[in-house]
Amino acid sequence: MKRILIFMLIFPSTFVFSEGSVNYVAQSNVNLIWTILAAFLVFFMQAGFAMVETGFTRAKNSVNIIMKNLIDFAVGSLAFWFIGFGLMFGLNSSGLIGKPGFFWDGFLINSDGSLNYWSFAFIIFQNVFAATSATIISGAVAERIKFITYLIYTFLVSAFVYPIFGSWAWNSLFSQGGKGWLEALGFIDFAGSTVVHSIGGWLGLAGAVVLGPRIGKYVNGKPRPIPGHNIPLAALGVFILWFGWFGFNPGSTLGYSDNLGIIAVTTSLSASAGTLSAMITVWILKKKPEVSMTLNGALAGLVAITAPCAVVSPLSAIIIGLIAGVIVVFSVLFFDNIGIDDPVGAVSVHGVCGAWGTIAVGLFAAEPYGSVNGLFYGGGFRLLGIQALGALVAFLYAFLIGLGIFKLIDITIGIRVSRKEEIEGLDIFEHGIEAYSNFKITHN
Repeated sequence: MKRILIFMLIFPSTFVFSEGSVNYVAQSNVNLIWTILAAFLVFFMQAGFAMVETGFTRAKNSVNIIMKNLIDFAVGSLAFWFIGFGLMFGLNSSGLIGKPGFFWDGFLINSDGSLNYWSFAFIIFQNVFAATSATIISGAVAERIKFITYLIYTFLVSAFVYPIFGSWAWNSLFSQGGKGWLEALGFIDFAGSTVVHSIGGWLGLAGAVVLGPRIGKYVNGKPRPIPGHNIPLAALGVFILWFGWFGFNPGSTLGYSDNLGIIAVTTSLSASAGTLSAMITVWILKKKPEVSMTLNGALAGLVAITAPCAVVSPLSAIIIGLIAGVIVVFSVLFFDNIGIDDPVGAVSVHGVCGAWGTIAVGLFAAEPYGSVNGLFYGGGFRLLGIQALGALVAFLYAFLIGLGIFKLIDITIGIRVSRKEEIEGLDIFEHGIEAYSNFKITHN
């Protein structure tokens, strides 16, 4: 009580007195503040993605990577504001798509003419989520895609592709009525293993397929390692992403909630488990505790726990992360061996491990953490089937739509830079500047 009185003296405007009792009207303000702070944390993940992708690729393409991660947020934010948000969260009576004219229907204005401040907080939070999905694709298509092509697909993903799937799974978070068809079935994706990460990962897979591998990646049909130029920078990016994930997952409560601590714990435990299992797996396979796979193991654990973070126990989170760390190693090797060149492992980390995390909900969900039990806790196969359906639909939707977009761009303005540009580096040809001026860069 003493602490409450001290807080009241410092912030008197957050309390209303009514008949001798303290009325916590500050709840809505707390919700708004937490949601905005979480959005800021998720925005900082853009820097993390930029550092990871830059570090895992070659020095001659560093400026190009930074530009893509900057511009996809700028273009994506505008596209999501004008088009995407309405499609994702507008009135949805069909269960398939929201109402596009959201912003002009007065939903940002209260009935008394005042601004609806919570709406703006919700919009910025969803904006940074949309940007995350779009920027995932950057890593999978790195070092050979035209910059203008990247701008076009970023607009299309942020305005249409991501929001439409999002409306199927999350429409009721803000809709004036109705649920998306997946959430109506009982689909659970608390913070976006599928809605954000798998959608971005499968779109990246489509881009990598259409682009083809980088020059020199395959020799006599066998994959050749193309090392990144700055592993410390990539490691910094992973630490930034891990930090930002504490906004990504706990922030998805959209306000104060008793389970904020639980979500933070499951998030970090899964990441830790993924780090260790990836390191051990690659150590066994390659006879060395290889750093890039270990870093991706941390991200794999984070992606996998994003869907179930609010509905599973800490022990289950550890198991989910351990499995994700193993999956990501074998997935990276699998795509390499079938001729799909993904320079940073984005498809494996986000697409594959996002699908695993979504399915894991159907296995590990447990009361009292959530409102439903998964297969391992006596809940039967129903939730598992729904989760598997959602993961499958996400793959088919994003991959096929992605193929269509990239193919259409390829036959119109072209998707890939010239051989000369790719060999000498995109920094000079696309942007007219080198990232490391006065340093000798070997073009390989």
